[in-house]
This record gives sequence, structure tokens and C-alpha cells, in this order.
Amino acid sequence: MTFKKFTLGALTVASLTAMATGAMAQTEIQWWHAMGGANGERVERIANGFNESQSEFKVVPSYKGNYTETMTAAVAAFRAGEQPHIVQVFEVGTATMMAAKGAVYPISEVMADSGTAFDKSAYLPAVVSYYETTDGDLLSMPFNSSTPVLWYNQDAFDKAGIAAAPTTWDEMDAATTKLLAAGYDCGYSFGWQSWVMIENFSAWHDIATGTLENGFGGLETRFTFNNDAVKARIQAIADSQASGAFKYGGRRGDSLSMFTSGECAMWMNSSAYYGGIKTQSEFKFGQAMLPLDTNVADAPQNSIIGGATLWVLRGKDQGDYKGVAEFMNYMSSAEVQAWWHQETGYVPITTAAYELSQEQGFYDSNPGTDTAIKQLSLNTPTANSRGIRFGNFVQIRDIINEELEAVWAGTKTASEALDEAAERGDALLAKFERANK
Repeated sequence: MTFKKFTLGALTVASLTAMATGAMAQTEIQWWHAMGGANGERVERIANGFNESQSEFKVVPSYKGNYTETMTAAVAAFRAGEQPHIVQVFEVGTATMMAAKGAVYPISEVMADSGTAFDKSAYLPAVVSYYETTDGDLLSMPFNSSTPVLWYNQDAFDKAGIAAAPTTWDEMDAATTKLLAAGYDCGYSFGWQSWVMIENFSAWHDIATGTLENGFGGLETRFTFNNDAVKARIQAIADSQASGAFKYGGRRGDSLSMFTSGECAMWMNSSAYYGGIKTQSEFKFGQAMLPLDTNVADAPQNSIIGGATLWVLRGKDQGDYKGVAEFMNYMSSAEVQAWWHQETGYVPITTAAYELSQEQGFYDSNPGTDTAIKQLSLNTPTANSRGIRFGNFVQIRDIINEELEAVWAGTKTASEALDEAAERGDALLAKFERANK
């Protein structure tokens, strides 16, 4: 792609000259992020592309560890008056960031105050709706948005005589039976289990994860994921371990190697693993939409996003925020977003970036890579499928992980574990509510 060679890579004579004459006057914009490895290198390329495009500002990206570590570091830095201009925060940190009164500079305000053109309608509704206030103001800038998909090993499917990717859980079971008979060690696994099997399972089937529109309606929200539909699905998965149909491989992306090694022929996790799967697997693979539990719904609703956004923190010179605004526009441009999407599997955050990827023939050359976009845009989001906004949810996800691991270990039933997770989670919701009233 020309974009890769020029916009993110090569310095033009004009930009070299501008940088040489204006280097001393450059204002640094600090950007703390949580992207390690290959994605960290891509973040550097985006920053370099912006820096090469003008001479007034210089974005300096700094890796601060995983999502939790990065958010914690930014909060501590703000308290010490040493905060960055921009920090990348994962989606479950939204309520916590909103509660950090005086710390956050909402994107809608940043753009307006700096006089920078900004059209919110250019962004995919399924992405921006997660980060809006009830008045429609955008709190943070979407950056790396993803959704879970069903990854499958096409070579394994061919060997087992599976004609197409499963669309329902009954078809998942049938495919798994064929895979085990063909000699595979397991049918499927998944990662980020709260996100995939609680939060997205609920949205996909249009059932609530919590009260008050999954927390969007107020701090008094409480959990409802311990319902019969979720309990039944989790118990069915646990029971299938006896045959080897399902194998648990860890809380985040730990089970990736179980898929890329060929051990498990199906894997439910983020669309953003595209780059890693493409590099690590030695078989043909594909993406399909999440399976539907026909005992719960007749048709799927829509999935919800994961990933992270870029939050702007107050406390810097007002002139700095002009540079922040210009960088946000650069990062959101169709060229940058199409490149980022095609390299990583993250969803393009704007309609223009999606359309550019279509024009460039990316989806024709890489069938299935638009699955995440189709899932997110399948239907107009409902109160149950817009997303989630729960306080203390980083810690609550750990509770859910603990309880689900007890189910996989056979020490608790799904009913016992989910009831306990909801009770423990509600206690943290109530604590967050008291602290932020």
C-alpha cells in the first residue's frame, strides 16, 4: 500500500525542512499506551507519521504495561501532577475514568476548544455509542476497537468434513464431534472469558448484563448476568470438557497457542488477534460470527466492542491541546485507520476507513476480515447491546474469572459460580456508587 510506504514511513523533503527549521519550537505531546510487541511498533509508526506531517508538535508514545497497569500509572501520575496528555484506557475502565472528576478533558470539548474540525457522525455508531455521555458528547477517542469472533481452522474443517463454520451452538457441538473423531485434541477454546461468554453472549442474545441499561442509566446498577440463559450455556460448556470438546486456556489471550498450534480447531476471541494468527498459524484459517444459542434467541442482535480509547487528561498548557486535537484527527483519518485495521484486525473506527479498505480490495483478498464490522453493525443497538458501564469493573472481571475457573475445575456449578460472582460484583458496584455520589 502506498500509505504504508509514505504516510507512516517516509520523510518528505518538505517535512524534513520543516522539522529542521522548527525543531526547537516543537511542543511534545506525551501518549501513554498499552500496546506491546508488533502493535507497539505500529503505534510508533502512527506517531512518526503525524510528527512527519507537521513541525509544531511531536507526539511521544510510551509503553506503560498492560491495560490495567497503564490506567493505574496514569491515575497515579495525575495525582502527582506528572500526567501525560493522552492515555490509552480499555473499555471497562470507562466508568472509572468518568468518575475521575477534574482529570478528564472530554474529546468533544478538546476539539471545540481548540477550534479543530470534528464530525462525530463520521465514526461507526457501534463504536462511539460506548463512549458517549447521555447528552451525546464524546468522552474519549476510539482507537483500537475490536469484538470477539469465531476463529476456525479451515484445514481441520476440511479433514473433519465440516462444510461451513457453525452459526449456532448446536452446530458448534456437531462440528466438535466431527473434529474429535478426526483426531483433534479439542473442539474449541476461548479467551477473555467475561468479555466473550458473559458480556458479548448477553448482547448477542439481547439480554441484560445488569440493571439500568447495563450501567449507562446510573450508578445504582446491579448485575443480572446470573440468569438462566447464561447459566445454562456455561454449564453446557463445562460438561463438554469430559469429551475434550472444550478446553480452558487462560483469562486473556493465553489460549491463542492452543488455536495456532492446531490443538483446538475453533477459538472465540478478539478480531484483533488477526495479526498474530496470520503470523503464527501454518494452516488456512477463517473468521465467522459468534454462535447463536437458539434456546435463548431466534436471531442475533449485535456484539459489543472491546479494546481501548484515547483519553485526554487536563492540567497541561492550553496550547498543547491544539496538538492533541490535530493528532486525534490524524489518527482517525481514513488512511491511518484503514492501515491499522488491515494490519491488526481492529475495527476501523470510521465509515471512511471501512470504505477505503473495501476500495483497496482488502476484504476480497482476505475473506472474513470484515466479520467484526458486520457483527457490530448487525442491528441497531438496544439497551442490552449498547455496551456496559460498570464501576470497578476491572476488579469485577477478576471475580468473574475466579468463579468461572471454579466451574471449569468442577468445584462449582455454573449456577453457584455466577450467583457468587453477581453477589461479589454487586458489592463492588455499591462501593463505587457510594464513592461517586
